[in-house]
Amino acid sequence: MPSDTLYLESVLHHDIPLTREMGLKVVDWQQDQLRLHMPLQANINHKSTMFGGSLYCGAVLAGWGWLHLRLREHGIEDGHIVIQEGQISYPLPVTQDATVICAAPEEKVWKRFVATYKRHGRARLALDTWIVNEGSEDRAVTFTGQYVLHR
Repeated sequence: MPSDTLYLESVLHHDIPLTREMGLKVVDWQQDQLRLHMPLQANINHKSTMFGGSLYCGAVLAGWGWLHLRLREHGIEDGHIVIQEGQISYPLPVTQDATVICAAPEEKVWKRFVATYKRHGRARLALDTWIVNEGSEDRAVTFTGQYVLHR
């Protein structure tokens, strides 16, 4: 596992203990995408599918983790990331282990976010996350989160 993925998993498990109970693992990090793994068994509900609250947490954490790592790569480590707002949709059930994916926003959006933060000490960024059943490309969950970075 590359050092960035180990680093983020350690941060999540230490700073957000719930992630340990959820069995959340950081699978892969590239500048344009973060992938997390969530096991069904640790997040199962009474219908033998993944609990909606776990899916929401996974989606929020993928965006938070993506932003945390991208800021670290750009040498910005003086801010605090919080989720301000989130919109989620559950079009398909998650019936097995899940992969949570957060992708980069457009480059111009990213550059504006960084410039705003450097100028004002506060900036907002919308990130899209989706969740698929392991081995599938069909989006079982879609999420858009509004994240705020502040000093």
